[in-house]
Amino acid sequence: MSSRAALILKLAAAPLLFFTVFFLAPLGVVLVSSLMDASTGALSGVNYAKVLLDQYHWDVILTTFRIALFATALCLLVAYPLAWYLVRIVRSELWRRICIIVLIVPLFTSNIVRSFGWMIMLGRNGMVNDFLRGMGLVERPVRFLGAELGILIGLVYILLPFAVLSIGTALSRIDRSLENASKDLGASPAQTFFHITLPLSLPGLASGAIMVFALAASAYVTPALLSGGRVTVLSMLIYQQYSTVFNFNYGGALSIVLLVLTLALVGVANHIGRVKGER
Repeated sequence: MSSRAALILKLAAAPLLFFTVFFLAPLGVVLVSSLMDASTGALSGVNYAKVLLDQYHWDVILTTFRIALFATALCLLVAYPLAWYLVRIVRSELWRRICIIVLIVPLFTSNIVRSFGWMIMLGRNGMVNDFLRGMGLVERPVRFLGAELGILIGLVYILLPFAVLSIGTALSRIDRSLENASKDLGASPAQTFFHITLPLSLPGLASGAIMVFALAASAYVTPALLSGGRVTVLSMLIYQQYSTVFNFNYGGALSIVLLVLTLALVGVANHIGRVKGER
């Protein structure tokens, strides 16, 4: 073994050990637990059969990923203009730093605190309904809490910084000379954006979408608080099995199903993006 390979192995040893101890080992424990029959203690697929052959669980799965997909789409729609403003519009470096600080400061606050804040704002007599009624947009209070709409609002607010930072990084790396060349050749601003800027920023969009979707699909605090228990997602079922029912085998099966489905959807989206990029 060469000295360079030995050095690389030594540098990678600590991260690999950390990854194995704190990720692979717990994941292996959950996987083995999910394959155990609680009544007999033998290896069995009964927990997965219970999850995958029951219509209730499929309804929860569809609700979970529907909310995650809508949250991802809304985050990207809001994040792209914000990232564009920070990278292309703002000229003052001081003002740009202030905007970034304002964007990331909420990340240092617990999701529980932020979700409670949205519970107050989205209530029947909260600020949002008071504003809507004051503007004459609605006659009766809109039901945000206990519905998917309230969960979407909370998730978009919490996950938006991840999408903005990812897209902003991609936009800042685009060679502006390519856009200038497009304009010199007679392309309109819209044509330049859709044929030059947007395709080159797709890696940032993709990475932001993956982060937001994965976090939204596995979110527990925000859906639990803003739904009031009226909307059930997979993470809430998993929490119930581990903390209330103490059925660790069934909870492990739910956890593995959530992990596998999330990775599968992310993999499909990544493959589609790669194929489109090659075209």
